[in-house]
Amino acid sequence: MYSSNEKTPQPLDQCSDEMLCTLAAGGSRDAEEALVARYNRLVRSCARPFFLAGGDSEDLTQEGMVGLLKAVREYDASKEASFRTFAEICIRNRLYSVLRAAARDKHLALNQSVPLDTPFFDANSYTSGTSDLTQRDPEAYLIDREHTAALLSGVRKQLSEFEAKILGYYLDGLSCREIAETVGKPPKSVDNAVQRIRRKVARQLLSGDLSGS
Repeated sequence: MYSSNEKTPQPLDQCSDEMLCTLAAGGSRDAEEALVARYNRLVRSCARPFFLAGGDSEDLTQEGMVGLLKAVREYDASKEASFRTFAEICIRNRLYSVLRAAARDKHLALNQSVPLDTPFFDANSYTSGTSDLTQRDPEAYLIDREHTAALLSGVRKQLSEFEAKILGYYLDGLSCREIAETVGKPPKSVDNAVQRIRRKVARQLLSGDLSGS
């Protein structure tokens, strides 16, 4: 697939993120779709910790895609941040916004969701100071990291060797089919392992014991 811009004769899948954003801003739907496809796994990896803690996987992934599209359409290459950094901020901000709204509406499943990984923010990002998440102080982030590390450590102590392997791939954003191909197991076995992990995460959260000891 080639872009319509004569200055970029290379296939779109060989263009940099920043070039694709420029093309998308110029009206190239193909460039926008190429970026969405490129960062689909990032969206899944951002949404899945919330799913494991009680959210709806498909709904959260769709909301994450909304954040990704926002990043594609609003990215400014003249600022001091890579597209990936900006995209991750937009995706996570969208997810947190949805979870806060769900909590206000007393949707209990989402209200119990907590992140299992720490959002990455570039201290030099031009979005610093413009979003709710980036306005949080360093001490709050430290508390979050400690809570997250303890929760993950506690949950992993309860997993079988196979489940621990599946959890790693799952949080990396691989689909169940991709994980199945990687570990040489049927997709159903992978899906069953994910559901067992979810139950163990739920028990860990409900018990309030993050140490897993």
